[in-house]
Amino acid sequence: MTTPPPGWWGPSPEAPYGRHPVTGAPYSDKSKIVAGLLQILIPMGIGRMYIGHVGLGVGQLVVTVVTCGIGALWPFIDGIVMLVGDPTDADGRPLRS
Repeated sequence: MTTPPPGWWGPSPEAPYGRHPVTGAPYSDKSKIVAGLLQILIPMGIGRMYIGHVGLGVGQLVVTVVTCGIGALWPFIDGIVMLVGDPTDADGRPLRS
């Protein structure tokens, strides 16, 4: 078997989910859509915990509980930003679409 030419971005053991087309960074095993929808539908930081940002997720949960639900606006907006942006997981890898 021959080795691929330099710059070839096909499947590899280092990037089983592919690579980001601009940066070449390997994609995370987590999904951007799942994380964003968890943030929007259950606005308590669950989406942030799903992608590995546990501290931020717990912070959103505490703010939501302490403010009797008014603080749920923070994770709700965060979910929208996650869906339209290019979020990363706890290891710095971009989330899959």
